[in-house]
Amino acid sequence: MTTPRYDESSVTVLKGLQPVKERPGMYTHTENPTHICQEVIDNAADEALGGYADTIDVTIHEDGSLSVADNGRGIPVGLHPTEGVSVVELVFTQLHAGGKFNKKDGGAYAFSGGLHGVGVSVTNALSTRLEVTVKRDGGIWTIAFAGGDIVEPLTQSGKCAQKDSGTTVRVWPDAKYFENPHYSLNTLERVLRAKAVLLPGVRVNLHHIPKGESEFTTKTWHYPQGLRGYLDDLIGEAEPAVPLIYAEKYMEEGDFAANEGAAVALTWLEEGSIANESYVNLIPTSLGGTHESGLKQAVFTAVNQFIGHHNLLPRGVKVQSDDVFAHVAFVLSARVLDPQFQGQTKEKLTNRDVLKLVAAALTDPLELWLNQNTEAGKKIAELAIRQAQARMRSVKKIEKKKGSGVAVLPGKLTDCESEDIRENELFLVEGDSAGGSAKLARDKATQAILPLRGKVLNSFEIHRDQLFGNAEIHDISIAIGVDPHGPRDEVDLSGLRYGKIAILSDADVDGAHIQVLLLTLFYTHFPQLIAHGHIYVAQPPLFRVDVNAQGKNKPARKFYALDVQEMNGILDKLNKEGVRENAYSISRFKGLGEMNPDQLKDTTMHPDTRRLQRVTIPAEGHGDTREVFVKLMGKGEAAARRSWMEVEGDKVEVDV
Repeated sequence: MTTPRYDESSVTVLKGLQPVKERPGMYTHTENPTHICQEVIDNAADEALGGYADTIDVTIHEDGSLSVADNGRGIPVGLHPTEGVSVVELVFTQLHAGGKFNKKDGGAYAFSGGLHGVGVSVTNALSTRLEVTVKRDGGIWTIAFAGGDIVEPLTQSGKCAQKDSGTTVRVWPDAKYFENPHYSLNTLERVLRAKAVLLPGVRVNLHHIPKGESEFTTKTWHYPQGLRGYLDDLIGEAEPAVPLIYAEKYMEEGDFAANEGAAVALTWLEEGSIANESYVNLIPTSLGGTHESGLKQAVFTAVNQFIGHHNLLPRGVKVQSDDVFAHVAFVLSARVLDPQFQGQTKEKLTNRDVLKLVAAALTDPLELWLNQNTEAGKKIAELAIRQAQARMRSVKKIEKKKGSGVAVLPGKLTDCESEDIRENELFLVEGDSAGGSAKLARDKATQAILPLRGKVLNSFEIHRDQLFGNAEIHDISIAIGVDPHGPRDEVDLSGLRYGKIAILSDADVDGAHIQVLLLTLFYTHFPQLIAHGHIYVAQPPLFRVDVNAQGKNKPARKFYALDVQEMNGILDKLNKEGVRENAYSISRFKGLGEMNPDQLKDTTMHPDTRRLQRVTIPAEGHGDTREVFVKLMGKGEAAARRSWMEVEGDKVEVDV
């Protein structure tokens, strides 16, 4: 077998929009072209968010193309001062080119969903044709692209009234990049309705030909009551226990930027499905994030203060955050100057400071409402107390089942106080040193720590009867309260002691190896824990960026980065703020043991600020998952592993 050549000519540099075409899944959803069109809709919505547009028209044409038109300012058509090409050409052909980076000093957009200047250039790259029409300064301008390249240069095609302005973008998505070439009409309607809700006074229209019909029809969304009207639609026929509450506050000065803040409509339901939605600068965040955590904290603080002020809490009952929030239906809209999302698809907000922002903005208005509506406040308190009592009864049932005959817990396990598995968490920590930091960083009420010495045994081909010969595996099984089992076994999970079992290892190659060994153990011998969503992987940061104080108004700051890419994003942000290179320092954590407890708590263990990924196996992906484990962990697969490394070795990210 000949070894593939690897020399200087083997390195390929992707330029322009080529990276998008090579790896479209890194930049957008590839199930269907809806998301690349949503990028265009988001740009029109950002114009409306800034107060420059009051109408957005979306049309699905008969030829399969989609157009988005707004009556905003129109994309500038003049030459860029440094790039030497027209701005409208630049934003559609260059990654990381856009008008949303400069958030200060009179930037074009103070608040926007667009962040990276990536959106519409991705749309352009993945389209067979894209046409842009701009009305601006009394002229009508057009330009057309194919596969991201200009095919019709920018020309003035007509004149218009001086006050007439706006942008129309028409997209023909390239079907070869998508699993399904058709738009998701339900997703489009949900997105457009949300824009109308979150942009008071803006009218959003969708024009298309419904299936089975021959004529265009128009759907229009316009919510005079904003979030309240939208929440009313979401909860449908469910009867709210209290009237809908609306709270809104935007900051003027202090710890946060001017006009940052949040608005929320919420209520409590006694029964029925809970409908929750959240947005950041009009971008829907289906996976939530720190803004939802801030709302949860604000609601708990307000209700808890009300309960204490009116002396409503029965003896022996302690209300927790989840008790208060269990029956809340809400629509939350946060306005953040510089939002940071998890991935380009922007489904989850990750800014840690937004938790404090939303909590600070909404706690006082919610407390005020409760004290002005005492009877409704008492009803909310009653729901929370009832939930707390139900939780406490559940704990007592668990205690009865434990009776006698329980195996002695491992001596190195630092257990938590609570016995409610819905809130209990066990961290399997790499090494005694990291275990010591984790013990000091934990919430002793709900978080337990089990330090592991060295690397766990590769248990992929170990018979179940021989597992307990390994002390680490024995301790893990006894600590979690579940015996090893097979994928088809009927297993008793009633003894499970923790709702979340989190693997916490260093953010380096050795840590990744330990993760794989533990995942192998759970996949092979505790599969029902994965199936029921109990296994998680914690993601500690690899880097810390310490920024010196910048005058009186900007105290010293610390940023944590999961990897090099995220660290580069932080450095780009500091560069845009004008922070000099000698005003900050970068530290690389060699391991969890190097973190002090406060750092470990803030970045990895606190529920509101950590990154914790649930381990799941797609229903259709069991066969593929099994093949990967066989290849990586099977004792007789050395030849297959070598072949795989020879083919894929150039893609590895080496940690030296």
